[in-house]
Amino acid sequence: MQPNVTPRVAIQAEHTGHNRKDQLGFLRRRRFLGLSGMCIAGLAAGELHRNSYAAAAADALIATNTYPWETFARRNNENIELHTDHLLSDIASTGIRGYEPNIRSLTDFDGLQQRLSKHGLEMPSIYVNSVLHDASQSAQSMEQVLAIAERAVALGTTILVTNPSPIRWGGDEDKSDAQLQHQAKSLDVLGEKLRALGVTLAYHNHDSELRQGAREFHHMLTATSPQNVRFCLDAHWIYRGCGNSQLALFDAVEHYADRIVELHLRQSRGGVWTESFTMEGDIDYPRLFDVLRTRGIQTHLVLEQAVEAGSPSTLGVVEAHRVGNANLRSHLS
Repeated sequence: MQPNVTPRVAIQAEHTGHNRKDQLGFLRRRRFLGLSGMCIAGLAAGELHRNSYAAAAADALIATNTYPWETFARRNNENIELHTDHLLSDIASTGIRGYEPNIRSLTDFDGLQQRLSKHGLEMPSIYVNSVLHDASQSAQSMEQVLAIAERAVALGTTILVTNPSPIRWGGDEDKSDAQLQHQAKSLDVLGEKLRALGVTLAYHNHDSELRQGAREFHHMLTATSPQNVRFCLDAHWIYRGCGNSQLALFDAVEHYADRIVELHLRQSRGGVWTESFTMEGDIDYPRLFDVLRTRGIQTHLVLEQAVEAGSPSTLGVVEAHRVGNANLRSHLS
């Protein structure tokens, strides 16, 4: 008969078991606290990022392109002179602080800096057409764009938006593969030269580039360097060029979001351009802004709310832009 006592080995084993349990419990608590601290730090960093992004967005400079002002004038059978005191005064009266002119000639800069200053406007971006698909014209076209950029830099411009011209404006001709390859190489060279001037080249498209499987659109953003060629997303031209498809628009954003440096903002309802910009309509702009915010992408914002046949005709150009600017500013704040 064994004595009624607990063997020493058993006692040691029991104590060892308790120690191991205590150690494991301590390690688990420490790991939990460490992970909790990381989560809290991550949440705090995320909140800080969201707050800083929101603050930057709320204070963003909103610009207008000259194109919509031209469409309102055509609707009213009026002539419009770009870059004039009268036009810049009208733009300033809407609360818009940025001016994105379509520059066609070096003479467009004559007196422009003084007029911009007079009306409290800035010109962080300009829009310049180019002919890059035709080997007989591309070199001269690039020289002209570079000469314009050199003048614009002195006025504070850091983004140059270009839409390589089609074979014929309003035509249905498609560029050949060889022409598209030449255009992409020219676009890349142009972007590299502009970078040397401190200017970012932003590729822009209309709806014709979305024909034939969108081969022109995709090749310009596939065969060029992201360092040399960025992207001006004109959401509505992609929407329209793809048969009024938001699916295609957001697929394009998914592919090329990291190259976006500027947004051209236009809304429609039932496929027809509205008179003033709103966040809601055929294009889900709140969703677009949220996608960019999630990726930490801040862009230059340019209102380009033009009118066309079938657009409402209830507001003058100044009031329409005042309303559009207020709608956008309300969302940003």
